[in-house]
Amino acid sequence: MEQQQVIWYDGELVPWSSAQTHITSYGLMLGIGFFEAFRCFETKDGPALFRVDDHLRRLHESGHTYLRTFPYSSEQLKAACKEVVRANGLSECYLRVLVFLGEGANPATTPFRTAVIATTAGPYVNEPDANGFHAKISNVQRPAPSALPFTAKATGQYLNASLALIDALAGGYDSAILLNQSGHVVDGYIHNIFAVRRGVLRTPPVSSGALAGITRDTVLRVAEELDIPVEVEDILPAELYNADEVFLTGTQAGIMPIASVDRRKVGDGKPGAVARALSAAVDDVVHGRTQAHADWLEPV
Repeated sequence: MEQQQVIWYDGELVPWSSAQTHITSYGLMLGIGFFEAFRCFETKDGPALFRVDDHLRRLHESGHTYLRTFPYSSEQLKAACKEVVRANGLSECYLRVLVFLGEGANPATTPFRTAVIATTAGPYVNEPDANGFHAKISNVQRPAPSALPFTAKATGQYLNASLALIDALAGGYDSAILLNQSGHVVDGYIHNIFAVRRGVLRTPPVSSGALAGITRDTVLRVAEELDIPVEVEDILPAELYNADEVFLTGTQAGIMPIASVDRRKVGDGKPGAVARALSAAVDDVVHGRTQAHADWLEPV
């Protein structure tokens, strides 16, 4: 991760190298924390945060799910995001809002620390080839909702995704696809997943364990506006093998085509027409080239 000048930390801008916490922080030892990641895009009217209100709403809902309250409101955090973008002189950038449990005698009562970090790019494990990622359907399953509430973006939960990814990389793949305990496709390791078959766009429902992704929602809404038929329903692994297109969606990389699943070529092994059309339409939206969804852009 490249360094910037400052980070917003517990209510103030501090130099990048000074944004520190103690090694005994429960956020580090126990993985107790919550986060959101979203993008700032350059538009004709200047930098704008994309769907920041939706992201910050989900952040607080994640805490509420875990019976936790945070020290800063959504409005305070939105102002902090704008402040850190301006202070670092950025336009297009990747923002993380991280709320984690600090150090103290009792993890049930220890206060949360809060940071807002802006960098020019988000985390990349690897780059796909020109035609997309080669994905493995992982043996690592998504835990049941009664075990971990995956509607929340909690830091410790991502050990499940990390295990699936590391296993896939060790097998020579680029990415991992997770199933739920019923054997249905849920998500990529940190991405939502879509399949296209005979012109119909399909994605698993949140009730299956899929994350209610903001980019997922953007793609679904833009697809309807492009008159692309959409079905939100369970997907079996074999349906990915025989799909015309498969792609992942996420904050950092947008729409990411899958060239193969379990060494089975998807379609012709190249980015498909639906993925290309959605990528172009979403790119117009996030950069303010269209008046559609102008309310999704928050000027910095």
